[in-house]
Amino acid sequence: RTELPAPMISRKEVSIWAILKNCIGKDLSKITMPVMLNEPLSFLQRLCEYMEYAQLLTEGAQQETPADRMKYVAGECYLNNVTQSYNFEILPNLAFAVSALASNWERLGKPFNPLLGETYELQRDDYRIVCEQVSHHPPVSAFHAESKDFKFHGSINPKIKFWGKSVEVNPKGTVTIEFPKWNETYTWTNVNCCVHNIIVGRLWIEQYGKMEIINHSTGHVASLTFKSAGSGAKNLHRVEGFVKDANETNLFFLYGKWTEFIKCCSAESYTQYLRQGTRKNDDYDGSPNGTPKKMFSKLNSFKLNSFRSLSIQDVSELHLRYLLRIASFQSDSYPPMEQEGDIPKSDSAYSIDIPDSSALWSCKPRPSNCNEYYQFTHFALQLNAKDINMKPPLTLCPTDSRLRPDILYLEDGNLDGASKEKTRLEEQQRHTRKQRKSTNSDDWTPRYGQLIFLFQYLLSIPIYRWFKNVYNPHTKTDDWQYSGGYWDRNYENADTIF
Repeated sequence: RTELPAPMISRKEVSIWAILKNCIGKDLSKITMPVMLNEPLSFLQRLCEYMEYAQLLTEGAQQETPADRMKYVAGECYLNNVTQSYNFEILPNLAFAVSALASNWERLGKPFNPLLGETYELQRDDYRIVCEQVSHHPPVSAFHAESKDFKFHGSINPKIKFWGKSVEVNPKGTVTIEFPKWNETYTWTNVNCCVHNIIVGRLWIEQYGKMEIINHSTGHVASLTFKSAGSGAKNLHRVEGFVKDANETNLFFLYGKWTEFIKCCSAESYTQYLRQGTRKNDDYDGSPNGTPKKMFSKLNSFKLNSFRSLSIQDVSELHLRYLLRIASFQSDSYPPMEQEGDIPKSDSAYSIDIPDSSALWSCKPRPSNCNEYYQFTHFALQLNAKDINMKPPLTLCPTDSRLRPDILYLEDGNLDGASKEKTRLEEQQRHTRKQRKSTNSDDWTPRYGQLIFLFQYLLSIPIYRWFKNVYNPHTKTDDWQYSGGYWDRNYENADTIF
């Protein structure tokens, strides 16, 4: 598809402040929002947008040696500058991890919260992925993608908070990549996202925080810092970091913008670049908001605990904003400092281009009409499309997001229909949850009816679902693992949740 059935409905008449003014500091995932603030996709479909650049994994995994895998992805010119014994296969994963965030830029519509048991599938020639909402409180979305070259899976438990002028999204959860041929496993967690100018001005977003990608087979680690705009917006969208071996020796320096590109050079080239004095912001010390060293040392003397005891009612709005700005330097609990006015512009004087660098990834251009269709990428435009062979329940699970009436109404431009269906589905889900509580179990079985569910529960037989809760030995945390069976197309006994 090159467009949606109807253009995006204007949000100019919606007062976001009227909705959020009593929600400062609260988790917005539990607050009901008007459908006008949504985009016509489920959060499960947003998870599938990871796969837009799946060829990075395919190309990296197909190479016979670490050097060849890197050569295929990063280009032959870069290999002439590095030692052949370095571990290169982590670099396609780095580019893939950053590329997954590019579709977020200017995507300001909220995806629909998935219903418990809701699923979404996507098949392409070189991979397939299935997602499921495995928990409602707290909301947890699990996904599993596979191809002949890789496995990509994980779970996300998004936390959304309102801070007065901005909304912060913390996508808690672990993401895992496996290369079975090489017996390698990589894990990382995503960085935070902040939506600015919620009350006044044009909305804009930034990603910020640290992303650490670990190769659990070789001990290699990639540490990336997604910088907030900072003073003068000089760090807007910038990403920088190093790839280190098991001995913590810097091998590569990666840099770029998560909205545009990622480049790579050797650690030696980066060191030489610094010695030549060509970097413009030399007083930057790696602090999360791009703060100069002298100012950061002064702010470091403040104690965060002295502010936490204050309630919002005890301080004026200006005083609270001042306290949050100071606290944000020492704690990940607060979003970056607000930028006054419209979307800040990144100063090209602070962009760097190191000699002998190679491009690992560049962002695909968006459709020329994306402003009319929720800033969707070409990939996102296809997510609600149904293939002629998708006929539930024979060849499409009846719980698939493509079948949600509220999403379909919004995509068609029917705001009233979308609002009514959204309310109906939310009330239906609350009623179903009460019924499950009456049986003293919050377990969800998307595949079997109530009689089989009760039979399994009484006999203590594990409840079948597309995903199961397991212990992740790499991260030493609870995780969700694909149970198998989804692609067998046995959906005859699937419950209807829409």
